[in-house]
Amino acid sequence: MVVTRFSRLLLLQPRFQQSRVLRHPPTKTRTFIRSVMGSSSSFSSSSSKLLFRQLFEKESSTYTYLLADVSHPDKPALLIDPVDKTVDRDLKVINELGLKLIYAMNTHVHADHVTGTGLLKTKLPGVKSVISKASGSKADMFLEHGDKVSIGDIYLEVRATPGHTAGCVTYVTGEGPDQPQPRMAFTGDAVLIRGCGRTDFQGGSSDQLYESVHSQIFTLPKDTLIYPAHDYKGYEVSTVGEEMLHNPRLTKDKETFKSIMSNLNLAYPKMIDVAVPANMVCGLQDLPSQAN
Repeated sequence: MVVTRFSRLLLLQPRFQQSRVLRHPPTKTRTFIRSVMGSSSSFSSSSSKLLFRQLFEKESSTYTYLLADVSHPDKPALLIDPVDKTVDRDLKVINELGLKLIYAMNTHVHADHVTGTGLLKTKLPGVKSVISKASGSKADMFLEHGDKVSIGDIYLEVRATPGHTAGCVTYVTGEGPDQPQPRMAFTGDAVLIRGCGRTDFQGGSSDQLYESVHSQIFTLPKDTLIYPAHDYKGYEVSTVGEEMLHNPRLTKDKETFKSIMSNLNLAYPKMIDVAVPANMVCGLQDLPSQAN
């Protein structure tokens, strides 16, 4: 993992000066939003600036997350882990809520579905695709450990959490009294509710995943809400404290965890040969000139 030692501001969307990426060394953080089930929204008592939706794509059991700062005049928004098959649904919600989509972000290069970032770029010119630099994928913006992505006055901290794939990151809502409380961690496949992502392809490593989770996710405040990229059992949200106590894999010592992961005997992902090549170019990264 690379931690940048300096701070710099990238103005990635000139029309929205408050939508930005900052590079900082990672800081210890606390935050402000409530648990949200299904696709409903929630606001903390200290602020009503964050609009949040949890959306679901049933074929790949993928969660897409919509966050926006509705206190800002432009209502800037971002999507985390959009799916190509539900782009029209996502855009309908965004339009109905009067939001301005700035970023379409991925936690990693997915193997079970094609990302919706490319389609979003064709339908909303100016939207920026975002992924980790370590992923090796194409995108408009590449993130590293310690970066911050802002929409209005709300920001996400980037934490490198490789192990499921070499380029996995977790997005964590910011620290401070003006940020959502409790904090929210969008963990991709690093931590699932009562589970974790497999580690037997795409540069995966059970040793690395264990270290990532215990150093970057389980060190967050115990009331931090965990929102994974997938769920197959009907769960919607957990907390760091719950997973530290009840996750049947990640509560074990490292050697036991590695043994569990090496004996899962999972089937070859049915979408991997389609999804990974597509997602390495963010689904549809190179757009015709007339679409820009």
